[in-house]
Amino acid sequence: MAKTVTPDAISIIRSNPTPDSSGDVPELVVQVLDLKATGNRNRFMFTANDGKMKLKGILPANIESEVLSGKIQNLGLIRILDYTLNDIPNKQDKYLVVLKCEAVSPALETEVTSEEGQEGTNIAKRPKLETDADVKSEASGLILKPKQDCEAESQVKREGAGIILKPKQEIVSKSAAQIVHEQHRNMAPAARLAMTRRVHPLVSLNPYQGNWTIKVRVTNKGSMRTYRNARGEGCVFNVELTDEDGTQIQATMFKEAAKKFYDKLEMGKVYYISKGTLKVANKQFKTVQNDYEMTLNEYSEVEEARNEETFIPETKFNVVPIDMLGSYVDGKDLVDIVGVVQSVSPTMSIRRKTNNETIPKRDIVVADETKKMVVVSLWNDLATGVGQELLDIVDQSPIVAIKSLKVGDFQGVSLSTLSRSVVMVNPDIAEAKKLRSWFDSEGKGTSMAPVGSGVIAPGRGGARSMYSDRVFISHITGNQSVGEDKPAYFNIRAFITFIKPDQPMWYRACKTCNKKVTEAIGSGFWCEGCQKNDESCSLRYIMALKVTDASGDAWLSTFNEEAENIIGCSADELDQLKSQDSEDNQYLMTLKQATWVPRLFRVSVALHEYNNERRQRITVRAVTPVDFVAESRYLLEEISKMKVSE
Repeated sequence: MAKTVTPDAISIIRSNPTPDSSGDVPELVVQVLDLKATGNRNRFMFTANDGKMKLKGILPANIESEVLSGKIQNLGLIRILDYTLNDIPNKQDKYLVVLKCEAVSPALETEVTSEEGQEGTNIAKRPKLETDADVKSEASGLILKPKQDCEAESQVKREGAGIILKPKQEIVSKSAAQIVHEQHRNMAPAARLAMTRRVHPLVSLNPYQGNWTIKVRVTNKGSMRTYRNARGEGCVFNVELTDEDGTQIQATMFKEAAKKFYDKLEMGKVYYISKGTLKVANKQFKTVQNDYEMTLNEYSEVEEARNEETFIPETKFNVVPIDMLGSYVDGKDLVDIVGVVQSVSPTMSIRRKTNNETIPKRDIVVADETKKMVVVSLWNDLATGVGQELLDIVDQSPIVAIKSLKVGDFQGVSLSTLSRSVVMVNPDIAEAKKLRSWFDSEGKGTSMAPVGSGVIAPGRGGARSMYSDRVFISHITGNQSVGEDKPAYFNIRAFITFIKPDQPMWYRACKTCNKKVTEAIGSGFWCEGCQKNDESCSLRYIMALKVTDASGDAWLSTFNEEAENIIGCSADELDQLKSQDSEDNQYLMTLKQATWVPRLFRVSVALHEYNNERRQRITVRAVTPVDFVAESRYLLEEISKMKVSE
């Protein structure tokens, strides 16, 4: 077959923007120009060229290996086997989404032009015959021979497009409907279904597209919720759908559609879905990595894919290293982590304030190659199911991959599962294998530090530490609007100048959940969170301290981990010192030794109301001694900035 393009291939594509099936796609060979990666799941953009016209498009995800191996390359030829043509918003042009293709030729020497395309499709340049029976078509380059020549050679080939022209007496005129009918009749039932039901990959969908059908698996299903607003009452639920390429999208159903599809859409099953609408995803409620979200109404069609070959989509993890979690605290983005389990707590019962319902909770501590560890709270079925499994094998240091976690600021940084969270134990993914190799070789003997202490986690835009976001105390106390809408975070360098010795410096805490306990009737201590009575409890710091820098002073609230770092001992140990009756008073000496030492503080600032007055609450989130080498570097950089500004 000649290595050339199909004449007018772009015109053919434009005239049939959405073929009913791949069987309806004619021979389409185009040249690949401007081939480049998109950065999205290893897909590649290109410009299709037929020598006369060009059309921008995107190649399917499954040809990545062929591009990387050089089988498909710039200036090369591909045969398009299936495609769809999408509108480009705010433009009159179209965008070609190639659904299936194959390589025809490696890179040609030059870009194909109209002259080259025509020359490639000509069979031969023959002298004019003695009779006038020849008919030449200059546009297509085809030569139709007289009847006697047809009998001699029986057929003429157009090599460029691979089309065979048979003698006139052998040609039987058939309509497109007849051809399709014959194809359907000769196919097996499953093949006929594949022909009639055109499935679009999720990545090809956009709000400006017409009719489409997708084949997806329900990988997450939310509960039915009720709401009330100015337009009345209603119900809503959403699901997360994943196609065989691993692309995900969130679909939401309201009112009648929610009632219609809630029982029909079952977790883990595969469905054909059509007649839905798409819109740009609301980042506030987005749970998957997709620019669009889907809405299904009561007229949408949902059909289970029964008695067909189904697929199990690969769970995609966008792993965030544990030492980078700090920048996600109290944000709207959910995170995925992969870590090795260090410890697992027993199950505890937590009572919700909203409806007084009791739900199970279990905390696990995980670490990774950044030598940081974080507490992950498992709730409901995850606490009793996979949580118990982890408790049984915790001595084996299992690897967990957890998807869709919310990042909170408890103990500096903490993680919590949601209803859509997925926990996989010892998963067969590259990140887990890499972490297992590191842990077995060197991680076992490595000391792990809580991510909420010491240096703050690097941010998404670059390294963040105690030397970023540095302000003076007066910047916080002099502006009462700081922290008004949401907590604001800063770093300060200051001295602790005073710790009140007679303040309530600790509280009695449950040894299981660390919540406050009260003395039980008779003996022991009652935990409202765990709903149980224990014979003993522990003490946890909750103290106030005064700090000062060159611009002013402020009172900071400090909790257990940060206070232990400052005081140098636990609350139980300090309580013992306080109860001792000695001349040198070790209790006061311990508090005094914690003062007038330069420290770096990471603080959060929020407004709260006290006695009908709004006040700033400044809370210590992390504290570390001053590294004078790093501090000197920081000061030199600040001096350089001052010189430049002058």
